[in-house]
Amino acid sequence: MQSAQFQRVQGVGMGFLAGYVDTFGFIALFGLFTAHVTGNFVLIAVSLADPTQTPSLLKLLAFPAFILGVAAARLLVAHCERRGKPATRPVYVLQLVLLLGFMVFGMLAEPVGRHVGALAMAAGLLGTAAMGAHSAASKLLLGHLAPTSMMTGNVTQLVIDTVDRLRGAADAATRARCAKFFWPVLAFALGCGAAAFAFVAFGFVALVVPLAILALHLWLPEPEAA
Repeated sequence: MQSAQFQRVQGVGMGFLAGYVDTFGFIALFGLFTAHVTGNFVLIAVSLADPTQTPSLLKLLAFPAFILGVAAARLLVAHCERRGKPATRPVYVLQLVLLLGFMVFGMLAEPVGRHVGALAMAAGLLGTAAMGAHSAASKLLLGHLAPTSMMTGNVTQLVIDTVDRLRGAADAATRARCAKFFWPVLAFALGCGAAAFAFVAFGFVALVVPLAILALHLWLPEPEAA
C-alpha cells in the first residue's frame, strides 16, 4: 500500500495539472476545454443552435482527440501489464510528450489570431489528447485517489461528507474521504487560477509548469508495497 504522503503528492500534483491545463486551453484556444468533455459538448451545442456562430472545427475534433488519448493510455497500460511491468511512469511519459507538443505548437502559433490556424489546431488537439491520457490514468492506475480532472463528482462527495461531519454522523471512513477529496479539489482550483495569470504573463511557454509536475512525478520514487 502506498504511503498517505505519497498519495497526497499524487492527488495534489495531478489535480493542479488538470486545472491548469484545462484553464490554459480555454483561455489560449477559443474556449477549448482540454480536460472537460462535457464543456465542449455544451459549447458545440450552443454554436449549432445559434445561427450567428459557426461551430469551431477545433471543438468538433476535441472529442475524438480526447478518445485517442484515452485509447493510447489504455493500450500502453495493457502492454505494460502483459510484460509484468508497472505502467504509471510510461503513462506519465505519454502525457508529458503530448503536453510538450501542446506547448511547442502553441508557441509556434503565437500570436494566436481570431481564427484557428493549423498550428493552433495541432496544439489544441495534442493538449486534449494529453488530458484524455490523464483521465485514463486516473481510472486505470490511480484508483486510490479521488479523480483529478472531474471535479463535479468530487465536490458533490466532499459536500455530502462535510454535511455528515457537521451533523455528527461521520465515521472514520467519512473523515478519510473528506481528506481524500479535499486536496485534489483545492489543487484543481489553484491550478485554474495559476494558469489564467501564467498565460497572460508568459503565453504558451507557461505550459512548462505541468511539464515540471510530470517530470517530478517521474523522478519521485514510489513507496514499497507494505
